[in-house]
Amino acid sequence: MTYIRSSDGVRIHYSKTGRPGAPPVLFIQGLGAAKSGWALQRLATAPWYQAIALDNRGAGRSDKPHTPYSLEQMADDAIAVLDHAGIDTAHVVGASMGGAISQIVAVKYPERTRSITLACTAGTNHPWREDLLVEWSENAKQGGMGMMSREAMRWVIGPRSFRRLLPAMGWLGPLALGRPSHAFSNQVDAIMNVDTSMVDELENIDVPVLVLVGNQDILTPRGDSEELADRIPTAELAVISGAAHGFMIEHASTFNRVLLEFLGRAETAWQRRVAETGSDTLKSA
Repeated sequence: MTYIRSSDGVRIHYSKTGRPGAPPVLFIQGLGAAKSGWALQRLATAPWYQAIALDNRGAGRSDKPHTPYSLEQMADDAIAVLDHAGIDTAHVVGASMGGAISQIVAVKYPERTRSITLACTAGTNHPWREDLLVEWSENAKQGGMGMMSREAMRWVIGPRSFRRLLPAMGWLGPLALGRPSHAFSNQVDAIMNVDTSMVDELENIDVPVLVLVGNQDILTPRGDSEELADRIPTAELAVISGAAHGFMIEHASTFNRVLLEFLGRAETAWQRRVAETGSDTLKSA
């Protein structure tokens, strides 16, 4: 197991799979989720890419401090992981809260990105979603993660897949059960306190961007993704029919196909860009 120390001393866990030296893809998960939520994507990308997946602070094997978190800190953690892995630039894939973190990475560290994939995420939060997240946080504090997760799962999994996938979501997917309530609540607070002015800078992104959403996502509905795609000049929008918020698990085959097609185009564009500028920033890991 590989760990790094962030700038404020928090220990962050990450792992690498796939082909050493191949184009790197950094996977960032969402609220309450560990890197295991990307297991099916890491498996799918392994033949062609080097997949780096981290546990955000407050999740998985990373530290879960009682002090406040911020999404900007989590973006810094992601860059620290790339530094430790010896990777200068990567395709960044983020889901839900991980998509918000990926937006910060794209704006704050544009020189570190080859492309950005924003899955089931938003640029800003609606008041109803903020109220919902506060309710989840209070449920976690008062009744534990089990109580919170039973309610939250209905927002994550489509109704047709709920009974079939619920057992797997406990260890594999978003809002996994084995999290201390304080860490989950700290992540919620980080979402609530994010600096939304950074959204105005999304128009400066100049690498390929895939905005990916399921048409049955009720937590981050299609309109959120359409707004993101409109803000980012280089963005393309892909909508997966019949998919809900946890579509990287629920509709993994379709998710992976769309992602791999995009990564192939984005890597070709990156290699062309490197050739045209004469600046090879690729770094073997």
